[in-house]
Amino acid sequence: MPELPEVEVVRRGLADHVIGARITRVTITGARVARRHVPGPADLAARVSGTQVVAARRRGKYLWLDLRGEDDPQALVIHLGMSGQLLVQAPDAPAPKHLHARFKLSDGRELRFVDQRTFGGLALTPLVPSRHDGLLVPEPVAHIAPDLLEAAYDERRVVRALRARRSAVKRALLDQSLVSGIGNIYADEGLWRAGIHGQRYADQLTKPALARLLGHTRDVMTDALAAGGTSFDSLYVNVNGNSGYFERSLGAYGRAGRPCLRCGRLMRREPFMNRSSYSCPRCQPRPKYPAP
Repeated sequence: MPELPEVEVVRRGLADHVIGARITRVTITGARVARRHVPGPADLAARVSGTQVVAARRRGKYLWLDLRGEDDPQALVIHLGMSGQLLVQAPDAPAPKHLHARFKLSDGRELRFVDQRTFGGLALTPLVPSRHDGLLVPEPVAHIAPDLLEAAYDERRVVRALRARRSAVKRALLDQSLVSGIGNIYADEGLWRAGIHGQRYADQLTKPALARLLGHTRDVMTDALAAGGTSFDSLYVNVNGNSGYFERSLGAYGRAGRPCLRCGRLMRREPFMNRSSYSCPRCQPRPKYPAP
């Protein structure tokens, strides 16, 4: 699933290609892509048609377009899911397989939503104040905290919140109500860079250690963003269809059985919440107490 850097790459592509354009026609194939829009795909297509794209925004892994039309400002929330892609293409370009929605733009191009596994989707929602900072965000995003790359991110607040959690620090990092946008891959990378095992209790780590962990996680996301994101297969691409290259720079995730890039000890893989965690036995010693 795309994480924050990958979603930010897509957002920047949308900002470069669709801001200012008017959506003249919307074609949605099937009902599944609009299942999060309760009134259904026909209502979504009718209400989006004729609107103008005024901004492409993101909070954590949530992506949306601010739309201006005859009604109050609305947000078109785009869930990328496991395999969702947004492509800006010429109208006569061959239709990609698994194409679920076309947005005809006033300049003649099309914004296309492609999703092989169909876990993603589209929904039109009102903009409401965020519960964390009061900024206008889509209604489903109101409970999500600012992410590490936002101007609204407050490291001291997040450190205090983490110190109050009697849970594994990796689990706390993934709590989007504390800090958004950190997924499994970048949590492992931040923990490896900080030399902290993910099963350590958050409330037993010092404030400087937690600040160091958040700083490393922010750095690894910034590095991934500079590389265009992390692509493990052809399902993650930006709006031009290009893949990211940060996978080549990963220090922890997916490296089980390979030497730690810092000390040379073989990396380990451990189960974590129906997923996997990757760490170094020497650089990230497992705590003696059981995982919470």
